[in-house]
Amino acid sequence: MDEFSGRVALITGAGGGLGRQLALTLAGAGAAIAAVDLAAEPLAKLAESLPGKPVAWSVADVTDRAALAAAVHDLVGRLGPVDLLFANAGIGLETSALEFRAADIEAQVRVNLIGVANSVEAVLPGMLERQRGHLVGISSLASYRGLPKMAGYCASKAGLNALLDSLRLELQPHGIAVTTICPGWIRTPLTANIRVPQPYLLEVEDAARRIVEAVRQRRPFYAFPPPAARRVRLLRWLPSGLSDWALRRVLASAAKT
Repeated sequence: MDEFSGRVALITGAGGGLGRQLALTLAGAGAAIAAVDLAAEPLAKLAESLPGKPVAWSVADVTDRAALAAAVHDLVGRLGPVDLLFANAGIGLETSALEFRAADIEAQVRVNLIGVANSVEAVLPGMLERQRGHLVGISSLASYRGLPKMAGYCASKAGLNALLDSLRLELQPHGIAVTTICPGWIRTPLTANIRVPQPYLLEVEDAARRIVEAVRQRRPFYAFPPPAARRVRLLRWLPSGLSDWALRRVLASAAKT
């Protein structure tokens, strides 16, 4: 029997991009899909793409704690208790130091960090009661250090990593796994207008497959693709002056491609 067979996977941001592909991949592996997003139409289209599969959807904003809790309660009533949470909903806004707007930082923290906390709160009590479950947070390689024009995104994802680390240490003795996923650039509508070096641009199907496999293995942390992950790890551990110099060279080279 497939490990995901009969398990309920709650996916936030499931209407498009990586969230939609995670839903398709997990449904193919036997999971029941509980999908949440901001609008009904993409969720309805997702359900239409999964004929004969157990799927239910509900509209909610992950930054609205009460609305999200109500949506999850509704989905649990239709599909059963949530076994897997894929906290995938996220946004990215350019935040240049030269045109700094605190509101842009706040917007990203509210979705990328507080939205995950709200999602966890909606499912964790039930997991603790059953002494089983798996929390999966979609972070980013951008969480490793601050990047130019990405201050809000990097900060929100670094905070997410810390949140998930804390949860993992406490929840492991209770039978609940926590996995932090740090992908590089993925070809989705969010990255359509961003210049990304082609060797590091992942197709969404490949990214979803890798993530689902990492969850299957109950890995605590998974960063990919490996070449890009190695580079950002090096940037994080180098002295600040040297890390800044190396990053400027990388960005200048990318701008020429």
